[in-house]
Amino acid sequence: MSLAFVEYEHAEGSTGGEKSAAGHRPVSLDRLPAGAPARVLAVRGEGAVARRLMEMGVVPGAPVRVIKSAPLGDPLEIRVRNYHLALRRSEARTITVVTSDE
Repeated sequence: MSLAFVEYEHAEGSTGGEKSAAGHRPVSLDRLPAGAPARVLAVRGEGAVARRLMEMGVVPGAPVRVIKSAPLGDPLEIRVRNYHLALRRSEARTITVVTSDE
């Protein structure tokens, strides 16, 4: 694991495989349905891609939402901290989120 791996739920006293306090299970960002509000739990991966994602605001606790996907499914348009970002599905797979009730 790289230094980019940050576990948000441990700070709240929950373990990774359990449901969160709101009853939602963690999923990767590429599996999040379009329009569903979520919060970032962790950014996994090594190298420049994970570091760059975190520099752009994809950090634990940040609100995130999938806006839409391209006609063939790649890339995804996501909204993070009031700006839009295009991500490859492979990059979105490294981001763990939990749906929220915003």
